[in-house]
Amino acid sequence: MRTSRTLGTAAGVLSLALTLAACAGGSTTDATRDAAPGADNAQVCPDGSLTLGVEPYEDPSTLIPAYQALVDGLGEQLGCTIELQISDTYVAEILAMQNGELDLGQFGPLGFVFAHQQAGATALASFADENGEASSYTGGIWVPRGSPIETLDDLDGHTLALSEPGSTSGDAVPRKALIDAGVEDEVDTQYAGGHTEALQALVNGQVDAAEINSQTLASAIAEGAFDESQFVQVWESEPILNDPITAGPNLTPQAARRIREALLSLPADTVAEIGKYLDFTPPAEGAMVAVSDDDYEPLFDLAETLGLTTDDL
Repeated sequence: MRTSRTLGTAAGVLSLALTLAACAGGSTTDATRDAAPGADNAQVCPDGSLTLGVEPYEDPSTLIPAYQALVDGLGEQLGCTIELQISDTYVAEILAMQNGELDLGQFGPLGFVFAHQQAGATALASFADENGEASSYTGGIWVPRGSPIETLDDLDGHTLALSEPGSTSGDAVPRKALIDAGVEDEVDTQYAGGHTEALQALVNGQVDAAEINSQTLASAIAEGAFDESQFVQVWESEPILNDPITAGPNLTPQAARRIREALLSLPADTVAEIGKYLDFTPPAEGAMVAVSDDDYEPLFDLAETLGLTTDDL
């Protein structure tokens, strides 16, 4: 489940170099056919390595083993050494890509908006669901069972725990819902420090309501940290497309196409551990699906509507 991110700098990035066996692979796909002649693995990784950044939606000690299979599989497809970097914050990851320190980056949907605008990130692929479609999740607001709060309007005069500034489902999306309901100024919103912390604030009776997205909910129920029978969801967002893996501006278009092709060739078991945290079950074949910048247009619109900048992350 996604947890706390606190503002930091690119210098706070935790790096783990994962040395992979060098062997080229991958089946021929449209991405390969679209690539310019000669866009082979040596041109994708001219120095024999690529760097993949991941946002800190869990503790690094959890994310590093969860991403082991993905970087192993991607490295095998490309014949590269993949260096995995778990950033301290959204901002640190964006700065790292902007400064040429990341070739690839997985960003949260709203974080991707700013990575695209400020660091030139372009969406390559996202995680597939069991039907082979791009996976998604939802934001939600929950209250104790028996609470007088039954709608967003009823939040007037009550406390609401949000995740943290800049979170897609834990801040921007529910705040937009409060604005649309006309009650934003009447609700006492409090940033808990992360999705897990917001859930715990509700469970511990510290707030009247809390944002709990579907990813956090699934993980908390599986871990026995949330008894769904004791709470009620009073609002749910539209589906939010899951995190994209993106190419940085230092990659050529040909290299980006080859990397997309490699991502689309990964088997389901390479993302199974990640799925436990991002709440998706990959299909039997094909771990990822192609996505484009346009697929995240609703998040670009949301950032513009709320007047968000990286200062809000």
